[in-house]
Amino acid sequence: MTAVNLITGASGGIGEELAYCAAKAGRNLVLVARSASELSRVADRIKASGHARPEIFALDLTEPNAGQKLADFLKQKSLTVSELVNNAGWGLVGAVASLDRDQQMNTIDLNIRALTDLTIRFLPEILNARGGILNVASTAAFQPGPFMAIYYASKSFVLSFTEALSYELRGRVRVTALCPGPVPTGFQKRANMGKARISQLPGMPPAKVAEIGWRGFERGKRVVIPGFMNKLTAFLGPRVPRKPVLAVTGYLTSHRRDT
Repeated sequence: MTAVNLITGASGGIGEELAYCAAKAGRNLVLVARSASELSRVADRIKASGHARPEIFALDLTEPNAGQKLADFLKQKSLTVSELVNNAGWGLVGAVASLDRDQQMNTIDLNIRALTDLTIRFLPEILNARGGILNVASTAAFQPGPFMAIYYASKSFVLSFTEALSYELRGRVRVTALCPGPVPTGFQKRANMGKARISQLPGMPPAKVAEIGWRGFERGKRVVIPGFMNKLTAFLGPRVPRKPVLAVTGYLTSHRRDT
């Protein structure tokens, strides 16, 4: 059996950049995302840079039994997971009452259920390898987010779950939560950010976020927050009274037509 680093949401953005970081670090990779063509592009680029071409598996992680399908694929390839990077995630901008119910539940399925399922499913292998888990959360995890309520709440789960797991598994495997702020990726378009004020904020390039996140993961840091302003946001979010936090976050995440 060959030990691999498994990365979800690896077809673009932070996930793609984390794949490059892992390849440079000498990991054997399995890349998972919905788009087979984009996964092939990333895998070809890694191979062209002189590293082993990753295995790729096109899969929608919100599908029923997606975790089992992935596990079956790995078993067929004689691969075992030593490191898991749960990067796949998405969200929507808009009021809960006005957004499509199925899409909002899909956000929960991907950001929470799939991440938790893969973590639990592959944890015995990760423990056996004394490997690691890197969960991509967000600075959204540190406060509630009106007009992105489901997304913010889901990232709070990811952070809380990761920190608790880090404590449970201390001394056995590395468990890290990466909490970036705004990052210019395909997320914004899919989230329908459009005219949302938060989309106008300066973002950190995904390559820089991945570099900082991977370095922290390698060092076994529990939480990694790239950038001074993001660290400040994470520090102030839980400490400032909720009323002004809700007002500021709601202002930033709302579309102009919502105000």
